[in-house]
Amino acid sequence: MSLTPASPPSCLFLCDFDGTIVAQNASMSLLQRFALPEWRAVEKEWHAGHLTARAAMQQQVSLMRMSADALEQFVDQVPIEPGFVDFVQSVAKQGWALCVVSDGLDVVIQRVLQRHGLAHLPVFANQLHRLSDGCYQLNFPHGSSTCRSGSGTCKCAVAARQQGSSAVRPILIGDGCSDYCLAHEVYEVWAKDHLLSYCQEKGLPHWTLSSFAAADARVQDPQWLQRAWPVNRF
Repeated sequence: MSLTPASPPSCLFLCDFDGTIVAQNASMSLLQRFALPEWRAVEKEWHAGHLTARAAMQQQVSLMRMSADALEQFVDQVPIEPGFVDFVQSVAKQGWALCVVSDGLDVVIQRVLQRHGLAHLPVFANQLHRLSDGCYQLNFPHGSSTCRSGSGTCKCAVAARQQGSSAVRPILIGDGCSDYCLAHEVYEVWAKDHLLSYCQEKGLPHWTLSSFAAADARVQDPQWLQRAWPVNRF
């Protein structure tokens, strides 16, 4: 009697935004363009380990000065990475889920996605709120007091809620330090830049993300599916 191979589990793609869906760090670009010069001192305090990422970004956002129109015009110049739209469509055709999980700014992410017909994607990010005097404040609807990375958005907590079932295989797509903690919790990491170096250093299961065109080809490759699920990591 022959045994029918088990179907591959469903996938949940958890995709970073700054440096991943868009090549630039849009949050940093906004600070460089619109924040008072003091934001750089806050950045140094964060790099020195005197502030968490959450505290640093909260202080820096409070230093931004721009109109709503200026914000929109700036964000509309942020280009999306080539191939990302096709990748999202391929993931959907497989019946898999994809959400954007970022320690960046929700209004930036949502406006970029909307411009490319991707407003339906769930976004978990820090909430940028404009005050009546034209200043800004940052809220953390997806934060956690136990976040190991000290981020405004606790990516591990978001991933745990979105996964829902152990039959769903979470895959992280990212590039930087806000992804480090989650990289230890997912089935596989698709990594570039600092996150790629981190995965190599820690020996974490990963694939080098060279482009979203390559990612698109990967999710459509039946051989990847066969290779991807040989054992259960958990």
